Amino acid sequence: MSDRRPYIAANWKMHKTVEETEAFVGELLPAVAGAGDVDVVVCPPYLALKRAVELCAQSPVRVAAQNMHEEESGAFTGEVSAPMLTEIGTDAVVLGHSERRTYFNETDDALARKVPAALEAGLEPILCVGETEAERDADATESVLLRQVTADLAGVVDARLADVVVAYEPVWAIGTGRTATPEQADEAIAFIRRTVAGRSAEAADRIRIIYGGSVKPANAAELMALDGVDGALVGGASLDPADFSAIVEAARP
Repeated sequence: MSDRRPYIAANWKMHKTVEETEAFVGELLPAVAGAGDVDVVVCPPYLALKRAVELCAQSPVRVAAQNMHEEESGAFTGEVSAPMLTEIGTDAVVLGHSERRTYFNETDDALARKVPAALEAGLEPILCVGETEAERDADATESVLLRQVTADLAGVVDARLADVVVAYEPVWAIGTGRTATPEQADEAIAFIRRTVAGRSAEAADRIRIIYGGSVKPANAAELMALDGVDGALVGGASLDPADFSAIVEAARP
């Protein structure tokens, strides 16, 4: 059993108003009060970030944004920078989610700038990587993961690699109801860890690699039981505080 601290993050995507965020956090905080041995993170949409930070301030629950621009400021209409996030107390940021890559043309080149920018600003990057269904069917999973992990972490010095949380999210299992089998998740996450070990064996041992892709209370315990899986990036099931807190409970050592 790894001594890496479990990490469970709720990616709400484009869900929840400020009022709905208040109601969710009000239910979540008492439900996870006893889970001090798990890092619990909620990722609200931008407009609810500040309120979530305020509500979670006296709790162990941390708050992450769902994206950020690599520059501190500039003529980038519609974007949000790291200083804007840290000013309101945001702790972390999701980067490279498959929906960002697919719908908004997020590239590995952009992520190679975003990840070190987040670290420099004091934000914990949650870097998402994973293959599409076509890539898996073509036996290209490892080549895709190698490309993404190598490129996206290229600007991070070895000493800070373990400060990144990597989320393996097979694109074919996101929002589809399909979940990678424990064997598939274990193999992919082990490959990601070996890729990081190519840079630093120490970092590979310390870095947390979590699974994302239709995680729910019914399958969380089986996934969390895998030695190499350090937690989960939860989508649909994170919208319900009872479901999400059940996944947190499943991750407890």
